[in-house]
Amino acid sequence: MASSQMSEQTSDQSVAELSRRLSEQTTRLVRAEVELAKAELAAKGKRAGIGAGMFGGAGVVGLYAVGVLTAAIILALATAMTAWLAALIVAVLYAAVAGVLALTGKQQVQSATPPVPEQAVESVKEDVQWTKQQVQSSRP
Repeated sequence: MASSQMSEQTSDQSVAELSRRLSEQTTRLVRAEVELAKAELAAKGKRAGIGAGMFGGAGVVGLYAVGVLTAAIILALATAMTAWLAALIVAVLYAAVAGVLALTGKQQVQSATPPVPEQAVESVKEDVQWTKQQVQSSRP
């Protein structure tokens, strides 16, 4: 029953009134889609920032670790072997830790890209399809 009342309302309205309503609805829809896109881009930007922070953290941790732990570990290993071999073992260990941190940061950055508002794009496609259907159904 509601659809028959709606079609009667639509047929009773002038083309100018229908055009005005379509314009208002389109404006509201576009604003809503822009807000959705902004929210989606903000979320992806936050994840990219976390990944970039992890890269920075990897550098800082690597620097401090090399400075503080190297001497202690080399001295401890040097009691069982020559000092140069102890230093080489420590360097390889630190390189492995830095590699793991860098790969983790890379994964975070990749999960935030591409910075395209995918939900908003899909929603706009649906809205365009709906609008086309409304225009076609209002034609005599």
